[in-house]
Amino acid sequence: MPDFPLAALLFSTLASALISGFIIIWFSKSRGAGSPRRDTQAVQASHTLPTARIGGLAIMSSLTLAVLLLRTQTSHGIAVPLLLSALPVFAVGLAEDLGLFASPRRRLLAAGVSAALFVMLTGQWLQATDIPGLDQVLLWAPIGIAFSVFLSVGVSHAFNLIDGLNGLSGSTALAASLALAYIAHDADLAMHRDILLILAAAVAGFLVFNFPLGKIFLGDAGAYAIGHLLVWLSISILWNAPSVTPLAVLLIFFWPIADTLLAITRRLWRGVPIAQPDRMHFHQLVMRGVEIILLGRRKRRLANPLATTLTLPFILMPIAAGALLQGDRAAAAAACAAFSLLFLGTYKAGMWFAPKLRRHAVQSAR
Repeated sequence: MPDFPLAALLFSTLASALISGFIIIWFSKSRGAGSPRRDTQAVQASHTLPTARIGGLAIMSSLTLAVLLLRTQTSHGIAVPLLLSALPVFAVGLAEDLGLFASPRRRLLAAGVSAALFVMLTGQWLQATDIPGLDQVLLWAPIGIAFSVFLSVGVSHAFNLIDGLNGLSGSTALAASLALAYIAHDADLAMHRDILLILAAAVAGFLVFNFPLGKIFLGDAGAYAIGHLLVWLSISILWNAPSVTPLAVLLIFFWPIADTLLAITRRLWRGVPIAQPDRMHFHQLVMRGVEIILLGRRKRRLANPLATTLTLPFILMPIAAGALLQGDRAAAAAACAAFSLLFLGTYKAGMWFAPKLRRHAVQSAR
């Protein structure tokens, strides 16, 4: 197997960090700070100051440049169709990040177009899930392709939902990239491994400014594009390595998917539109708990990264399990069930404690 692309990894990290730094300086010295966006006033806001949210531009730019620098089979294999397919969702997301207000429907549509474009360029889609009954249905190509596109749109949107706390979405993307690179390495898929490592390096460069200080966020362009890249690299790995169980890949994406499904269920139960934002995500509950118990509401800049630190173990455990259980269908299925129970149980406990903590905080303030 070829050596790891160390030069491309170093370049990707440095380029991403430098571009992110430039964006932060530009935002602070230009009209960026006076953008028509009002992110700090959004119901789901987790920060108190206007923040640059085009970190996706730094990651995608450095990723593309590093792939071109690599000049190996990677840059002429899956990397080209992968990057081309990401263009629609990245462009529409960037329009939203720059204040042009692309509607959620347009962003989801762009994610679907990007997914369909990948299928057209590579001829690959999800053919199996290791879920009894579903696999028989997916054998018919139109259903398999439609399901793959639907899954891609969902995962892309899920990464956007957790791009609130400093470092949360970026750390999830970094860990998922490394886990998938490990699986690709074991499966002798050097092309997939290299592009995943370069993506991880680009995210790491971005995280220098994103965590813990939160000077820049992924934004819609970054979150949607990274979700697209990761899900289709995963599907391509499964296409080329039948020994890898899809349930292990599901573990790698467990947190974004679980958080999104919970949000949909919660909003349906309350009778509000699915697209309506709220402040009931797992990581938001953790941050409010940190504020109430430890820091107080006036220290959001400390509570934000601390909440990420407390949430990360819940995110990293299923990712690590997915990498380790890549060839064990039964163990991966058991892990999916166990982490689902842990996620729901912890969330329910948080919802039960939250009102009591709030009342205690009010009484203590009197």
